Amino acid sequence: MSEWKNLGERTVYENRWVTVNMADVELPDGRHLDHTVIRLRPVAVAAVVNEQQDVLLLWRHRFITGAWGWELPSGGTGEGEDPAAAAAREFEEETGWRTGPMQLLLTVDPQPGISTSHHRVYWSDQAEQIGAPADDFESARREWVPLRKVPELVATGEIRSAVAVAGLLLLHHRRLA
Repeated sequence: MSEWKNLGERTVYENRWVTVNMADVELPDGRHLDHTVIRLRPVAVAAVVNEQQDVLLLWRHRFITGAWGWELPSGGTGEGEDPAAAAAREFEEETGWRTGPMQLLLTVDPQPGISTSHHRVYWSDQAEQIGAPADDFESARREWVPLRKVPELVATGEIRSAVAVAGLLLLHHRRLA
């Protein structure tokens, strides 16, 4: 099977978070089409599971979709920043808890047909509370949620983020199966 070929891109919008390009794509049959390409920095995601098999989640509203839901702390990886360190940093900033050593759980590309939104999900089984979250505006609340409830929360739409769904279901499988 032949591949689609990107013959070049032109930027139509750019800021410090995102670059939107139009690509000239040649299909295997020789036809051409313009294809939108959204280029984003890599994202680091953090999950911590405690001894009681609870996971610390953020309850937050996403104005873009108009929905509330549980999410994992996450954020962009800085230029040259180690993704595991970025995940730990985001966790601390958004929860007020400092993680123990972070281990790679999975890597996902949620929208590979249009975006370079590469996510690395890390996890730890250690954390200590160090104070209030520096970025408390990121969520309405932070709670330790039983990992055993994750499948139900996914099914009811209380966990909607694709990356959180993938990471939490994998943690559920590995820790409780």
